[in-house]
Amino acid sequence: MQVILLENIIKLGKIGDLVKVKNGYARNFLLKNGKALRANKENINLVNKQKDELNKKNNEIKLEFVKIANKIKNKILKFKKEAKDNGDLYGSIKPKEVSNAFIKDLNVEINPSQIDLKQEINKIGKYKININLHSEVSANVTVNVEKIDSV
Repeated sequence: MQVILLENIIKLGKIGDLVKVKNGYARNFLLKNGKALRANKENINLVNKQKDELNKKNNEIKLEFVKIANKIKNKILKFKKEAKDNGDLYGSIKPKEVSNAFIKDLNVEINPSQIDLKQEINKIGKYKININLHSEVSANVTVNVEKIDSV
C-alpha cells in the first residue's frame, strides 16, 4: 500500500514522502495513529499544501523531546533483583519495568515502545539501552542490575 507520511519515521521516510509499506503496517499503525494518509491525488495535494505547517509542528515536538533527552541522557537506572548464584536473574527486565523506573526515579514518562533494549537484560551487570524519543532524537541510558542481598 502506498501512503504519504505526515511525520518523520525512523527507517521509513520524512514528512511528505510517498512510501510503499505492507498493508497491515499501514492500516494498523500508520493510518490508525495519524502518522500517514493513503496515497491518492487529493491527499498528495493536501500534504503538499500543509507541508510547512507539518514541518513546524514536527520541529516543536522535536524540541520537547530534546529537553527530555537532555534530562535523561547518561542517567543510571538501578534495579535490585533476586538472582541465582551465577548471576542469572529469575526474571528478565522488560521495557515496561524500565518505563516505570523512569517515572519513579526521574519523573519522566517514557513509553515502553520507545525503549530499545539492545539485548535481553537477564543477568546482573550494567546494560546500555537506547531511548528513541523521536525519529531524530534519542538518548542513551545505563541500566544497573544488582542482586538483592539476602539476610
